[in-house]
Amino acid sequence: MKDIEKYVNPKALTPSNAPFFRYEEKNKGEERRAKLCLSIEEAIYRSGLKDGMTISFHHAFRGGDLLLNNVMNVIAKMGFKNLTLASSSLASVHDPLIEHIQNGVVTQIYTSGLRSKLGEAISKGLMQKPVQIHSHGGRVHLLQSGELHIDVAFLGVPVSDEFGNANGYSGRSKCGSLGYAMMDAHYADYVVVLSESLEAYPNVPASLHQDQVDAIVVVDEVGDPSKIGAGETRMTTNPKELLLASLTAKVIEHSGLFQEGFSIQTGTGGASLATTVFLSERMEEKGIQASFGLGGITGTMVYMLKRGLIKNLLDVQSFDEFAAKSLGENKNHIEISANEYANPSSKGASIKQLDIVVLSALEVDVAFNVNVITGSKGLLRGASGGHSDTAAEAKLSIIVAPLTRGRIPTVTKRVNTVVTPGESVDVLVTDQGIAVNPKNRELRDSKKQAYMSSIFIPCMSAQLRFAGNLHRSHTPTKSLRSFATATARSSTWCDNLPK
Repeated sequence: MKDIEKYVNPKALTPSNAPFFRYEEKNKGEERRAKLCLSIEEAIYRSGLKDGMTISFHHAFRGGDLLLNNVMNVIAKMGFKNLTLASSSLASVHDPLIEHIQNGVVTQIYTSGLRSKLGEAISKGLMQKPVQIHSHGGRVHLLQSGELHIDVAFLGVPVSDEFGNANGYSGRSKCGSLGYAMMDAHYADYVVVLSESLEAYPNVPASLHQDQVDAIVVVDEVGDPSKIGAGETRMTTNPKELLLASLTAKVIEHSGLFQEGFSIQTGTGGASLATTVFLSERMEEKGIQASFGLGGITGTMVYMLKRGLIKNLLDVQSFDEFAAKSLGENKNHIEISANEYANPSSKGASIKQLDIVVLSALEVDVAFNVNVITGSKGLLRGASGGHSDTAAEAKLSIIVAPLTRGRIPTVTKRVNTVVTPGESVDVLVTDQGIAVNPKNRELRDSKKQAYMSSIFIPCMSAQLRFAGNLHRSHTPTKSLRSFATATARSSTWCDNLPK
């Protein structure tokens, strides 16, 4: 009390001038609904948004997102210019952003991925400032370091209460985990929650919490959950991708890590996701239970959880409706933030406990560098995601890709864009063979002692020489094994590879 008296005279205090005390005439309980806004326009007005600021969105609904375009249309009508858009990722549904970029509403973009017409337009020079591509973990690091600062975050959820407690696994349009939105809610100066419905207070468990949320708008729709599992997160029926998945499961089985308590993540891409189906069969046969499955969670992972093949699922993003539903029902299906998932500067990122990760690729080169964001013509058509994050930390990182797509080789002399450096990659699995990074001597030696597939290539140079020849002839005239033996001795094998 004596310390306070140095600065404040207690005898002079009244209810109207006491520190941190504000008196206004009002009805009791009036502030309980003070966060509710009648429209998106009102929420934007309250936020204090100005030209040149940074706005953000999350991508839990992936290709089914309906919120970003609606909010951007309102922002454009209100006359804002020169904004930085910091969405955790962008999908083909966000092609309408092209018009907002052309009109100067958006002049800078931070994102994990770009696709479709938007990606093509930006690749051809639509924007004056280069797009900043980051990984999922890297985005959190940018927010923590202050390099990326969010002024206003617009976060769509299926359900919230009138105070801002919200989650993604209740309500009509369940999207599941809000792991990426959690970071925006934590770091943004002003947080607007847009919800399809309001539940009674308190709406718990909550992914976004009342002390993070400034304003709430009730909207008709935030997303179409049926489109979350489309595209890169679909479950494949393609015979070639199923073959790749089967081969990948064999690699895991003979890796030395396939034992009680191992951990795994499967990234986007049909073959990567289908690996869990084949792997679950081997786990049942050998009576092995994994300690946890990580990352984007699919229905197949949920199946493994229910069958007792996995103890826990750590879910940063739900890849289909089955995962979204499971998150709200199973106590062992656990929602985690992007910081807990893959931030390289986090005190405890889950990827640092990861044994095996299975990832896809658009291109792989002779040094095992992987490209997942630009096509063969250099156009933006993918996403960095957690690719580089997980490959860098997992004990075994497996890249799964067909040797060719149509007439275009997946394996090349040099990738267009390095997203994941070759030093983070251990194995490449193709439909024509398996290549082990020679830098991983322990893994290479262990595989020589085990039968993994009908075709095994221990030399990357032989694999890539074959890729170049297959691109020209389509059907090899020799068996792959003999071809590998012959070309591995050549010092000029790289010369014939596509550049």
